[in-house]
Amino acid sequence: MATKQQEKSQQTMQELMASAIELFGTKGFANTSVAEITDHAGYAKGSFYRHWNSKDELFLQIVEQKFRQYRATRHDRVQNAENLEAAMNIIWDFLETIVSDRNWSSIFLEFTVYSATSEPLRKLMNKSDYRLSNKVFADLVRDHVETDFPPEKIGALNTALFEGYLIHRALGTEVLSLAEVRRAAIALALMNGTRQG
Repeated sequence: MATKQQEKSQQTMQELMASAIELFGTKGFANTSVAEITDHAGYAKGSFYRHWNSKDELFLQIVEQKFRQYRATRHDRVQNAENLEAAMNIIWDFLETIVSDRNWSSIFLEFTVYSATSEPLRKLMNKSDYRLSNKVFADLVRDHVETDFPPEKIGALNTALFEGYLIHRALGTEVLSLAEVRRAAIALALMNGTRQG
């Protein structure tokens, strides 16, 4: 059972995270300072540093928490998929939930690009906790792939299409709809991963 102090600490952490998400959504990750996050939440700056060493660390925790929520709804459905096409549709349903939260997908894209400038951060972002990594994707579809085509490559193709779509949308150069990108990604997976492909 948590003590009152632990409950208060958890509440402070959640309020700081909510403040950060709101500010990142309106100002962007790079333009939001720790001081603004704490001021917006009504806490002193020291409260932030009791939970995180940096804004990067806070963001990684937010990403992990968001993906955990998204994945909880996806996991059982993928496990029960009848074939590769069904598994791919479930995965794309999951990806569409990310896109539907426009602020979140923009923030995530900004942070992904930002993380490319730091070797330790880049390594962390490539872990499965922080994105739909090739390994996670491969694990989701492996049982449904009927050919020798590596499931990791199916994952890499889908991730590239998905993240490319996010970039085009963020830049306002969106030529393809999300539905078109989804159809192309699934078609590529079926072409490479099924005998009928």
